[in-house]
Formats: sequence, structure tokens, C-alpha cells
Amino acid sequence: MAIRVTLDRMLLERRMSLTELCDRVGITMANLSILKTGKAKAIRFSTLEALCRELDCQPGDLLQFTDEDGEAED
Repeated sequence: MAIRVTLDRMLLERRMSLTELCDRVGITMANLSILKTGKAKAIRFSTLEALCRELDCQPGDLLQFTDEDGEAED
């Protein structure tokens, strides 16, 4: 089981580039890319809070729990 990051979907919905989000949140492009591609092993609450503030969303909009087959759990 895994947590999937749906940052790419949120960026598309908000019509915002990764570069713009980096500037607004104050996170390096490298760190945000690691998060976006799902390679991150952890995220600080302060980072999650900043992302939610700038994307006007809830943490559950950015993180999704999936089963071993990669399907979303309801």
C-alpha cells in the first residue's frame, strides 16, 4: 500500500506551473519535483500547509492512499 501524490493534477486544475508554485511556496524546484514524481519519502507539515495555502486545497486533494495494485481506496 502506498500514498500517491496528486500534485500534477492539482497544478493542471489550477493552471499553475511548477516554477510558479516553487516561487510562491519557497521550495526548490528539485524538492518539488521529487514530491510531484512520487519519489518523496516524507513531507513536512509546514510544506504541506504552504502547498495547500497556495493551491487553495486540502491535504487530501494532494495525497491519495492506494492499494498495492495502484488503485485508489474509497
